[in-house]
Amino acid sequence: MHLDLSWNGKMAFTARAGGHEVLSDARTPIGEGKAMSPKELLLAAVSGCTAMDVAALLRKHRQPLQAFEVHADASLSQGSHPVTFSEVTLVYDVQGEVDPAVVLEAVKLSQTRFCGVSAMLSRAVPIRYEVRVNGTAVGTGQSDFEAPDHQP
Repeated sequence: MHLDLSWNGKMAFTARAGGHEVLSDARTPIGEGKAMSPKELLLAAVSGCTAMDVAALLRKHRQPLQAFEVHADASLSQGSHPVTFSEVTLVYDVQGEVDPAVVLEAVKLSQTRFCGVSAMLSRAVPIRYEVRVNGTAVGTGQSDFEAPDHQP
């Protein structure tokens, strides 16, 4: 995996990888706030990674999605620098004639086995999640990836 990052002036940057571009910028007064901040991009990365897992698992189990959103919130550390996430909360909002147990299991698998971004981020900060199906809460949990076994 490779990415190139170019400075656009002030605090704006363009990241390029795989033929795609993503912009980032800082809030005013340091930057101009014309794009997501790096921390917001990190929330986008974890949300996108786990959403792809869940969508693929639901498709595999023939669950007819009508709509699917992941809402991510991060609490920020207080005090000294660097300011980091102190906790991340993901809310999965699934709409359609789906089995809530299958949706909950898909999220659990994403947050314990499949989502590489969650696996990396959860080593630094707790990731909690809530699952809603058609507006009803069906379960909660926390990312729990076991440390990889690095034995020779």
